This record gives sequence, structure tokens and C-alpha cells, in this order.
Amino acid sequence: MPVGAALAQRTEGDRAQAQGAYQAEVVVRNQTDGERDKAFTRALAQVLGNVTGDDGAAQRPGVREELAKAQDYVDGYDYRQDEGVSATGAPSFQTKLVVRFRQQDVDDLVAMLGLPSWPQPRPKPVLWLAIDDGRGPRLVGLGQVNAARSVLDAAKSRGYALGLPSGNAAEQAAVGAIWRGDTAAIASLSKRYSPPMQLIGKLQRGAEGWRADWTLVDGGRVLASWQTSSMDARKAMAGGAEGAADALFKRYAKAGTAGPAGVYRVRVLGIDGADDYLRLAGYLDDISIVRRITPTGAAPDALDLDLDLASGIAGFSRYVSRGGTLSPVSAGEGDATTGVVTFRLAGR
Repeated sequence: MPVGAALAQRTEGDRAQAQGAYQAEVVVRNQTDGERDKAFTRALAQVLGNVTGDDGAAQRPGVREELAKAQDYVDGYDYRQDEGVSATGAPSFQTKLVVRFRQQDVDDLVAMLGLPSWPQPRPKPVLWLAIDDGRGPRLVGLGQVNAARSVLDAAKSRGYALGLPSGNAAEQAAVGAIWRGDTAAIASLSKRYSPPMQLIGKLQRGAEGWRADWTLVDGGRVLASWQTSSMDARKAMAGGAEGAADALFKRYAKAGTAGPAGVYRVRVLGIDGADDYLRLAGYLDDISIVRRITPTGAAPDALDLDLDLASGIAGFSRYVSRGGTLSPVSAGEGDATTGVVTFRLAGR
């Protein structure tokens, strides 16, 4: 679908923001068509990470080719200009493109590519974060939400959310347990919150910048522990959300349903001459999960092919079912005795 006037677009004054897993915000240098198309690619990669929970989704087989066609999945977009302050104290401006993708098309893409996914709804771990900037450790509760903004936003960018404890007196007193790594004490204190999952972090400033130690606890069991560091406290803090997302994806992700990659024999009905074959070959060449096409036999009105697929035949069948060039045939129409999956070329 061509992108342009056909896509819904609001004005900058509406202060558009990405909402939900199927929307993304990316920085752009200008509002030209070329810059926007490149931004669509980055935005779709971000959305695939959100939807699947896999930060490496964009590097999986077949994904890069689909990212190049990102505009085909766009439902609408808006621009937003953010004002800030540069390192010199002068005003600075940053333009962001907020992109909305069609949910069903993205879900179909995930299914076709056989991407593993972290199912919705996702848990909302309680963030028990203690910060020591040189004056002693203090708990970050709801009243200090801005202090934890970078880690909360980082979680949002990975498709899940973190909650903060209320910060009452009993919880403030738990800073010592956080600092000594007493995960059982924090889990017990966190029983009033749901789900019983905690991201425990202690952030401290040293001579070489900021260092954070993290532990993710699920139902009283430690899922993962890691460390992040940076000269920027916000970056060291954001690493907690990234590590938690990786651990939760590893624990809860489900395998894709497209089937394993490999070579599959298919039969295409409706092939009657060179023109039909060229149309079929051009169509298959444009499908990102088709790595190689090898004709293996021909019969009147039919052609047998070996397709080397980056995901399984189930994903391939889903993909062709959404278009108008190939369509799966019923079991009665095909030859069920051969075990070959059969399709029909449109218009034949």
C-alpha cells in the first residue's frame, strides 16, 4: 500500500505518542519521504521486538526482507517535535515519527516468519530499586517516579511494564535488604502486590560512574542476575529493564507455529505455459521466507517445486493465503496420497 495522503495523520499539536505494542516512536532528521521510509523500517523492527518480546527479532531469518517493505504494514503516522536543553544549555529540538502499524498484518507476519513470542498479557514486576548517590541508599517509590523514569520507559520500549512500591515506612526500611541481596525478604514484603514477581536493583555511584546490580525474582525463585554500568545513571538504570525483558522472554516465550525451516515439496496447479511459470517465480522470489526454488517435475496444468524455506510450510501457507496469487487447495482437490502440499495459481 503506498504511504502518503492515504494514511491517517494528525497535526503536531496533538502531541502524538506511541501507545501499545503495535506503535513505535523513532527519531528522524527531517520530514522528507526518504527519511520517513527509513524510519518506518526502524519502527517496524521495534514493534516486532515489542510484539514478540524478542529484542533480536529483527535479526531472525526472513525478517530483514520484510523490514524493507515496512510501509506496507503502516496504518498511520504523526510527527512530534520535542524540546530539550543541550549540553551547553542552549535549547535543542528533536523530531520524532510516531508510527501506527496494522495489528492483524503484524500478527500475520510474526506467524509467517515463525517468530517465537512472549504472550500477552505480560506480567508487571514490582521494581524494588535503591539508589545511593553518596548520601546512603534510598528506596524509589511512587512518590519518586521521575527518578526511575529511564528504567520504566525502557521496560515500555520492550513491550511490558514495571510497577513501583508505594514507598511506605515499612518499604523504606527494606533498603537494607535490597543492599545485601536478601531476595526472600523483598519477596515477602512484596506479597501485597500482584504478580509475585520482583525486579530488585541497587544503583550506586563510584569513581568510574554508576553501577547497578540486578536480580529478577519470579514466585520466590531467582530467574536471573546481572550488572550494568555507565557514566550516565539513566543508562545504568535502563539496563535493568533490558535484562528483565531478556530473562522473561527466555522463561515465557512460546515457539512459533510456522514449523521448522527446511526444504518442502509443493505442487502448484494452474501452470499452463511460460507466462504462468514466470508469474509464479516472480511471486515466490518476493516472499522473504523463500530462500531457493527448485523445479522437480511437471505434469499437464501442474508443476512440482522444492522450496527452501526460512520457516515451515505452515507459515508459507499462511502468507500465500492472505494474497491473491496462490491459494491452498482443499484435500479433495489435491492428491492426498503424495503428502505434497498443493496450491493453485490465481486466474487458472
